[in-house]
Amino acid sequence: MASRNSSRSDLGSMDEVKMIFNKFDKNGDGKISCDELKYILHALGSRTSSDEVKRIMSEVDKDGDGFINLEEFADFHLGGSSSDGSQGSTKELRDAFDMYDLDKNGLISASELHAVLKRLGEKCTMVECSKMISAVDTDGDAHVNFEEFKNMMKKG
Repeated sequence: MASRNSSRSDLGSMDEVKMIFNKFDKNGDGKISCDELKYILHALGSRTSSDEVKRIMSEVDKDGDGFINLEEFADFHLGGSSSDGSQGSTKELRDAFDMYDLDKNGLISASELHAVLKRLGEKCTMVECSKMISAVDTDGDAHVNFEEFKNMMKKG
C-alpha cells in the first residue's frame, strides 16, 4: 500500500499538474476559462476580484486565446519560463502559498493541506498529506515554509 501512495508525494510531477488542471477545468473541455479560474480561487478561500482574475489569466494564457490550456497551466505550475522575470512569479507563488496557509502563520501544515484539498474535492487522508508535506519539508519542522514551497513549485 505504501508504494501505491509514494507517487502522491511528488507534488511537482506532470500527473499532479494534470490532476490539479482537471480540478480547475470544471466542464472538462480541456481548457480553463476565466469563470472556472475565479470559481476555484474562491473555493480555495481567495477573494480575488474579477480584474485580478483577468490579470492572472493574461499572465498564464500565453497564446492569448482567453483560456488556459494544460501546457500553459503546466508551465505556470512548474515554474516554467516567466517572461517578466522572477518578480511577478514570486508574487503568484506567494498568493498560491497563502491559499494553503489557512492560519497565516507562514507555514503549511498537513492539516491545512488536507483542508484545502478536501475543499477541492480531493480524497486524501491525513497520512497522505503528511507524506506530501515531509516530501518537501527540508528543515524537518513538519511544515512547508515559503522557501520550501517555492523550491517545490520550481522543480520540473
